Amino acid sequence: MNKSPFKSETIAAQAAGAVDAAGAGVVPGIQPATTFLRGPDNALLRGDKIYGRDDNDTVRQAEEILNQLEGAAATLLFPSGMAAAAAVFRTVSNGGRVVLQSGIYWGVTKWAQDFCARRDIMLDQVDASDLDALSTACAQPADLVWIEVPSNPWLKITDIAAASDLAHRAGAILAVDGTAAPPTMTQALQFGADIVMHSATKAINGHTDVLAGVLSCADAGSAAWQAIALDRHDAGAIIGPFEAWLLMRGIRTLPLRLERMSANAQAIAEYLATHDRVEAVWYPGLRDHPGYELAKRQMQGGFGYMLSVVVNGGETAALAAIGRLSLFHRATSLGGVESLVEHRHSIEPHSGIPPGLLRLSVGIEHIDDLIADLDQALRG
Repeated sequence: MNKSPFKSETIAAQAAGAVDAAGAGVVPGIQPATTFLRGPDNALLRGDKIYGRDDNDTVRQAEEILNQLEGAAATLLFPSGMAAAAAVFRTVSNGGRVVLQSGIYWGVTKWAQDFCARRDIMLDQVDASDLDALSTACAQPADLVWIEVPSNPWLKITDIAAASDLAHRAGAILAVDGTAAPPTMTQALQFGADIVMHSATKAINGHTDVLAGVLSCADAGSAAWQAIALDRHDAGAIIGPFEAWLLMRGIRTLPLRLERMSANAQAIAEYLATHDRVEAVWYPGLRDHPGYELAKRQMQGGFGYMLSVVVNGGETAALAAIGRLSLFHRATSLGGVESLVEHRHSIEPHSGIPPGLLRLSVGIEHIDDLIADLDQALRG
């Protein structure tokens, strides 16, 4: 794997050295070309550049920054987090077997269920934070084990290293969705994951203005990674150069944003944990969280920007509360500089989400303002 001599803050701030070499600018340029010149002898003027689908310098620069932040062997960008996730699942052959963590992002769960049904792939869903349950699921051969750390919106913490051992014993690769813990916080590959996926739309970009997904791997020569790279090339699941440039711009402040967002989320979790209008708070930074000690080992610089709050009074009280919020925007998504709130039961009532649950994505606003907004909304 690629191990940079620099800390993540330095890699991000310096964009891994991605300057504009042609114009001597300290900010990398944008190369929008989709095709590249050949000489009079028909030989490529740049031997590594044929067509924009895989050969755009701006996209490659963004991939290299993320590759260094992840400490990976190789990294590929995709046009969305779901496109990246789907690329991993497509490495499983017809008739194969997938072990999928239950209670994760509903978009991945729904897609995996439909995909596996179409491909006659056996799909076993298990609470991966329960290592006994995961061990039982991995007692049979499998092709892919997919976990999400922390999980969305249940905020469960799975032991990545233990999951890696179990997956490999089953003959499977371990893929980790690390969207809620970007690479400056958790480097899943260093704990034994084979592939890590992020919806870069979220905290990696951080400004709610780019759709992107990213995959990084521990072994670029593995059959699974080669299949993913070939599939992206042939099917054309690429990100555009303008989106890649915006993504690079966002990455440069990722460590600072994540530090502030995590500190705000921690303060909000501690405040709401004793609030008389709150039934429960799910956040791995709380000492009574069952994954607290494990999260301390796997996460650096905080416990993330996402938490879930179960409001007393169920769905009626939860919906009334978010209707009174003024700073927390009622919107889907996570990881932006602005704070968001969503009533997840309205989106996935069939998945066991408590009707009184509100998922918070905490931004970089002043903590006093955020707490005051939540308090007035809960008290009505």
